[in-house]
Amino acid sequence: MHTLRGGLHPQTVGSATTGSANKSQLSPSTFWLMGIPGLEHLHVWIGIPFCSMYIVAVMGNVTILAVVRAERSLHEPMFLFLCLLSVTDLVLSTSTLPRMLCLFWMGAHDFAFDACLTQMFFIHSFTAMESGFFLAMAIDRYVAICDPLRHATILTHNRITQMGVAVVLRGVGFFTPHPILLKQLPYCRSRIIAHTYCEFMAVVKLACVDTGATKRYSLTVAFGIGSCDCFFIAISYVLILRAVFRLPSREASLKALGTCGSHVCVIVVFYSTAGFTFLTHRFGQHVAPHIHILIANMYLLVPPFLNPIVYGVRTKKIRDYVLSTLRVKGN
Repeated sequence: MHTLRGGLHPQTVGSATTGSANKSQLSPSTFWLMGIPGLEHLHVWIGIPFCSMYIVAVMGNVTILAVVRAERSLHEPMFLFLCLLSVTDLVLSTSTLPRMLCLFWMGAHDFAFDACLTQMFFIHSFTAMESGFFLAMAIDRYVAICDPLRHATILTHNRITQMGVAVVLRGVGFFTPHPILLKQLPYCRSRIIAHTYCEFMAVVKLACVDTGATKRYSLTVAFGIGSCDCFFIAISYVLILRAVFRLPSREASLKALGTCGSHVCVIVVFYSTAGFTFLTHRFGQHVAPHIHILIANMYLLVPPFLNPIVYGVRTKKIRDYVLSTLRVKGN
């Protein structure tokens, strides 16, 4: 009997599910998404908070994009980076949530192979972009607080464009090989993916050839990008905190600490859940599958949900613009 993710046998995750997959007579171009192993009976209920978070993420990020576009005074580095992050969040959440909700609420388990690879590319490349834009925003905050007089001359629109293009090219360049590599592999094992979306490591384990080099490439790229970005973000915020504690005004220090603290919370959620998922692939063979998959969903769902709240609602200029627009419409 061939195994699924982390050595998990189909019987372990539910014989009924395996039976359904066998009955569907999957074609060679189709996979079968299982969902959350062991929690299939709760899929309908799990979909409710997931859908709520998705709605908030879409509304919040679209609002940020609309406000920054309409208000010329917001065409500053911080808000331009925030727009790039919002676009990334919209693509990342939309490439996973609607399909996941179809699985939870309509039992749409069949997933075309090419669609699976496309979703995988968007998930991994835009996750890398999210990490890159977190770093870009940390750099912006560092320059704004530690060298405010030169902020506008250092982070010009041209430089912001260059940074944005570099982040996008890095995500696309490093993760384009993923679907290409998987497209070349033969799949003679069970085509059941024990996951809620097409994740690289979950799919590559279904191949019937040695995929050690492919796995090492994926893990190395993910670890390299994540650890480098996380390291430089940490350095930026350490320097920011050092500058904040040197401010003469206690009120200014507390305000800066509050802003940086909320930013750090979002970043910690993103990197801790992504890091847990990475380490589980490498070392966590004994982690319960449903725990692994729920946390793997969190790093795709929570940042797009939290970012508009932390970076939007808590930003005075955006909040004031939205409130003034609502008052005008109310009158």
